[in-house]
Amino acid sequence: MTPKHPRDVTRREFVETTAAATAAIALPLAHAPSIARGAPQTIRIALIGCGGRGTGAVKDCLTSSENIELVALGDLFPDHLAKCRESLTTMATEDPTLKPKVKVKDSQCFVGFDAYRKVLEGNADLVLLATPPAFRARHLAAAIDAGKHVFMEKPVAVDPQGVHAVMGSAELAAQKGLAIVAGTQRRHDAGYRAAMERIHDGAIGDIVAADVYWNQGGLWMKPREPSWSDAEWQIRNWLYFTWLSGDHIVEQHIHNIDVANWAFGAHPVKAIGVGGRQRRTDPAYGHIFDHFAVEFEYPNGARLRSMCRQQDGTASRVGERFVGTRGTSDGHAVIEGAAPWSWDPQAPKINPYVQEHADLIASIRAGRPLNEGRQVAESTLTAIMGREAAYTGQEVAWDELLNCQQDLVPTEVQFGPMPVPPVAMPGQTILARSWRSA
Repeated sequence: MTPKHPRDVTRREFVETTAAATAAIALPLAHAPSIARGAPQTIRIALIGCGGRGTGAVKDCLTSSENIELVALGDLFPDHLAKCRESLTTMATEDPTLKPKVKVKDSQCFVGFDAYRKVLEGNADLVLLATPPAFRARHLAAAIDAGKHVFMEKPVAVDPQGVHAVMGSAELAAQKGLAIVAGTQRRHDAGYRAAMERIHDGAIGDIVAADVYWNQGGLWMKPREPSWSDAEWQIRNWLYFTWLSGDHIVEQHIHNIDVANWAFGAHPVKAIGVGGRQRRTDPAYGHIFDHFAVEFEYPNGARLRSMCRQQDGTASRVGERFVGTRGTSDGHAVIEGAAPWSWDPQAPKINPYVQEHADLIASIRAGRPLNEGRQVAESTLTAIMGREAAYTGQEVAWDELLNCQQDLVPTEVQFGPMPVPPVAMPGQTILARSWRSA
């Protein structure tokens, strides 16, 4: 989590410094000092953010490859870290191959706002970043500065300031020979990759329209305990606060939006949309929306229809559909039209959540580090553009959003009072807003 630290720069200074450094520094490509090209030695990993997704990511990483060791854990909350360690013990009991890979000493378990710094001071070669998205940009920058390879969960920011910072860190990682892989696991799914290769080769012709969906019921919510401050309550329920999650169009629907950007080979140029808060109206659910519908326009004039919903008792649909001049595709299993194709149902089952880590580690060992930083930053900003179109009720252009002064993450985060921003009101909410007035 982001600490209150006497040497911390402000978030705006941090973003400006990262951008300036990226523009000014032209380092020759160098491989990470801890892992030489083709080296077979053990890769040490560490986890920052020990919630359910982080714990799952550690298991996926340890499962993906041999000669991997987990050496450190860090989280803001002691109970999160304790539960993670308990889960890892259970996993190692159920799968004995994991037991020798878990080598976390008590001295390498850190809690508090500065836990991420203490993890990065250790000897891990690769860090997994799985805290709420608000903290991703700062943790990524610190990891790259420390010379660590990175796996980071999606989304990678909640506002344009964070997106700028991630893009800068991705460029610096490339200069330093460090890998960055994001938790957009469809990019590592065999079916998606096979379909996308065919789509890019013209199997459905030029894409003229597309649909993406993530419609489902509600998610978890933790009732507030009397001892929790405003900040602790919000961080523990991070899904429901835009400054922490980006809202569910960014936090969850980014998966489908990322697939659309992948298919088009570009990001949209503008968006217009609607959304609201019909079912989750209790203050316990913060101030986010529970549904969005957005139309994105791509550089070729094609429109993408995006729909996402988290409402109990409603129809579920998660997926994508692309319409081209020669056919259609669901993006991962079927192409219909002039060049029909379908994924072989008898093909070996490969878990993309594991495969993304296998691809990351293989790239490190081969001395050809993957770098997905910019592509996931662009997909994150695409989702933010959809959110802002719905929040403001205005058409939002890519360049306008990228260059606006929206900054939703507080300069310092510490336990104490933290007012909840009002629910966004189309026609009143403005694009260029800060955490002080969001």
